[in-house]
Amino acid sequence: MKKKVLIIGGAGFIGYHITRFLAEERDYSISIADNFFRGKMDEDLTKIIKENNIIVYKADLTDSSNFEAFDKDYDHVYMLASVVGVDYTTSIPNEIIRINTALILNTLEWLKTTQVKRTLFTSTSECYAGAVEAFDYKIPTSEEVPLTISDIKHPRFTYAVTKMLGESGFHNYSKVIGFENIIVRYHNVYGPRMGFKHVIPHLAQRFIKGETPFKVYGHDQTRAFCYIDDAVMGTVKAMELGGNGETYHIGTQEEITIEALIKHAGEAMKYDGVYENAPTYPGSVSRRCPDITKSKKELDYNPMIDWKTGVTETMRWYEDYIKSGKLVYE
Repeated sequence: MKKKVLIIGGAGFIGYHITRFLAEERDYSISIADNFFRGKMDEDLTKIIKENNIIVYKADLTDSSNFEAFDKDYDHVYMLASVVGVDYTTSIPNEIIRINTALILNTLEWLKTTQVKRTLFTSTSECYAGAVEAFDYKIPTSEEVPLTISDIKHPRFTYAVTKMLGESGFHNYSKVIGFENIIVRYHNVYGPRMGFKHVIPHLAQRFIKGETPFKVYGHDQTRAFCYIDDAVMGTVKAMELGGNGETYHIGTQEEITIEALIKHAGEAMKYDGVYENAPTYPGSVSRRCPDITKSKKELDYNPMIDWKTGVTETMRWYEDYIKSGKLVYE
């Protein structure tokens, strides 16, 4: 019998890829809910929906009344919906707080009325970024790190604050209501169809525009990037295999400098100009890399796509997409 699944935020970047993956598995009866602001109803998503009889709820889920249309008996509920992106945190930090908080609380209050068996809430490495620098926590960093915001007044951290609320909310509502819950923390997930509010799509735009010299912001900072296929695999494994109440880091341990990332992206775009180091973005931490030992041991999570292969594929996708003139994703 097929598992009945609801993906809240199922048309967004990661949500779309999870929807596609589950549809290909053929073992799931899928519904997705989204307002289609970031994730658009493009040809690819339309085809997946039609071929797999996926139920679609197009709704603003900051309005709690829109949850009344959902069924009450899902086996699995993936909660991915949120507003994300450094540009948004600096331009509309108030809306980040309002929208993400409403999405979380409305989902939790709806769960009180259901017989949902198991949920998965998607969080972020940014929840603990302050702990690494303030308290010198070990890198790669495990799931046991305390969640820390270094400057609560800085708009850069509004997204992280809402994800901290979500982690606490899902853990504690699940204990009281009785559903099982898993948390996954993503670490710099990237790939095709991720919009333009993240570092790698920005690079594609800048290379196509012919920026020269090409500024390398935060050149000596390090990150570990995770290709979307690996992130989806880890997320589904967490839902299927993860322990109730557990948190899992989803990412890779290939820690690289931003300079290395940008110069490899430039090679993929055939850039032959000059690079110039530039200051980092305010609020950005110097190092971040997850310890994925727990995910490997408990979920059999083994990322397969090395960062150079993933970045090359992503840059080529964005180059083709931008030059096509379609520009569906914001």
